[in-house]
Amino acid sequence: MDPIILFFLLGLAAGLLKSELRLPSAVYELVSILLLLSIGLKGGMELQRQPFLELAPDILVTIAIGLVLPLVAFPLLRHVGRFARPDAASIAAHYGSVSVGTYAVAIAWLTTRNIPYEPHMPLLLVVLEIPAILVGIVLARGFTRDTRWGKVAHEVFLGKGIVLLIGGLLIGWLSDPEGLVSIEPLFVDLFKGILAIFLLEMGLIAAARAGSLRRYGLFLVGFGLIMPLFGALVGALAGQLMGFTAGGTMVMAVMIASASYIAVPAAMRISVPEANPTLSLTASLGITFPFNVIVGIPLYWRLSNYIHQIL
Repeated sequence: MDPIILFFLLGLAAGLLKSELRLPSAVYELVSILLLLSIGLKGGMELQRQPFLELAPDILVTIAIGLVLPLVAFPLLRHVGRFARPDAASIAAHYGSVSVGTYAVAIAWLTTRNIPYEPHMPLLLVVLEIPAILVGIVLARGFTRDTRWGKVAHEVFLGKGIVLLIGGLLIGWLSDPEGLVSIEPLFVDLFKGILAIFLLEMGLIAAARAGSLRRYGLFLVGFGLIMPLFGALVGALAGQLMGFTAGGTMVMAVMIASASYIAVPAAMRISVPEANPTLSLTASLGITFPFNVIVGIPLYWRLSNYIHQIL
């Protein structure tokens, strides 16, 4: 098994067994910053090699998926799961957005196996963060005078995660290639080590959320497993439609199958404060994230290859 996954399982086991293992919050903060900057930088470095306008169709398809996916999840949560409207809208927004951690694991998985993928995937990762947040707010509120759109826009576009991803992307894109060589030991060579520590903390957090499953029942478990499978199918078909390689198609499937636990919770806290964050984080971080990391990524690779063979 990939050692990165074993780090996640170590954190999960330590949390479930009530170990004293804890990462200092400052360490987790630093690791998160390095991870986001590394992803952005590597995407920007690759973007230097291709015209931006050629990427417009891929960006539009990604935005469309980010808008539609919450609209699929919302009625299921509202009418089948019987969640309150704010909770259903918040959870739907989480599943329309993307998990940077899951994306990073997928990239490491492909890199270890020398499988190529499209270099502009970090750009699509950033694009996919935003549309679902706006749809989630509209589903919860509608267009009313009470919606604080200014604060919502600030949280969405200037949140820490977005700033680091876009900032890294721009730095990698605009920098001289010779100048980037000096920072590669930290942001490129140590990427997997940084990711391993990040996943250790994610395992601890997922274990802490596991207790909520007893309270909120089997529906959330089923939703947290079925929704990523549906998303992976949509992402794989979209990747095939956009002419991606099997590796790029797999990354697209992983992104659509994942659920946000960084940008969307922050935005929902501002815009839909009555929504219960425990529900959305339990589903996205306690169920979908472990499923995608342990089972989903190899499964989505097979799905991508199958779709490439039949279409």
